Amino acid sequence: MQIGMIGLGRMGANMRTRLQRAGHDVVGYDQDQTRSDTADLAGLAAVLPRPRTIWVMVPSGGPTRDTIAQLADVLETDDLVVDGGNSHWSEDDANAQLLHERGMRYVDCGVSGGVWGLENGFALMMGGAADDVERLLPVVDALRPEGPRAEGFSHAGPVGAGHFAKMVHNGIEYGLMQAYAEGFELLTASDVVTDVPSVLRAWSRGTVVRSWLLDLLVQALDDDPGLERIRGYAEDSGEGRWSVQDAVDHAVPAPVTSAALFARFTSRQQDSPAMKAVAALRHQFGGHEVAQVSQDTQDTRGAGPTSGSGHGRG
Repeated sequence: MQIGMIGLGRMGANMRTRLQRAGHDVVGYDQDQTRSDTADLAGLAAVLPRPRTIWVMVPSGGPTRDTIAQLADVLETDDLVVDGGNSHWSEDDANAQLLHERGMRYVDCGVSGGVWGLENGFALMMGGAADDVERLLPVVDALRPEGPRAEGFSHAGPVGAGHFAKMVHNGIEYGLMQAYAEGFELLTASDVVTDVPSVLRAWSRGTVVRSWLLDLLVQALDDDPGLERIRGYAEDSGEGRWSVQDAVDHAVPAPVTSAALFARFTSRQQDSPAMKAVAALRHQFGGHEVAQVSQDTQDTRGAGPTSGSGHGRG
């Protein structure tokens, strides 16, 4: 089939390539014209046969809302728009309603696979009407991993279900990463374990904690055995926060996801105000020793952390 792809960043470009490898004709649009096949969204609509299928892979929030609003002005009845970005599930109803009022179709899709998706395939979680999802199955089969469709794809429910499922997926990812990270730190703090990377590698087969995330940690340690080139600073993509917020709204206990999210906040503090208060209180009530801040630390504090933020991954 022929499909339009809007947003040709890391994920979108890899998805386009994977679709093309499967024999589909993909027409891409990106604000960076060096990547784009058309000058604008109207041009994209003009070259696609009806009924059109257009997959949107742009940053969540305003960029996605604006893109869908622009598509509503250039598409026609029965054209289908897929939001494959990391949008909050609560925005899907408004996007769907905008298109449905003009006779157009809408599906939300949570996409997982990151930079490895090009070779390994992408896991897809869709929300929308059954006939719209059925229409997308040729695309699904090109993008998903090899093997049974049910092991890489889910029609999770009505509009919003795909993004809700992806949000929970990323919340779980937060907890898993934090558990591996704490295990790594405890191993490195030990005086008895002298080869931490070998321990983690030994866990990668035959143990109950084996996983792809563990494999990736082993690979990271192959590249940098002590992780000395990496600063202990971690951003959050937003979906971890959303998972915690929805857990509160549904009265679902989520202590692991919450702790993993708050651990990332801690990583951004050069000198935690909360722990300063704890130290001060211990000194006040028990006379416990307090570590003093050196002049060098005072001189460098305030510069603040520097980091880049990535898209969509937990």
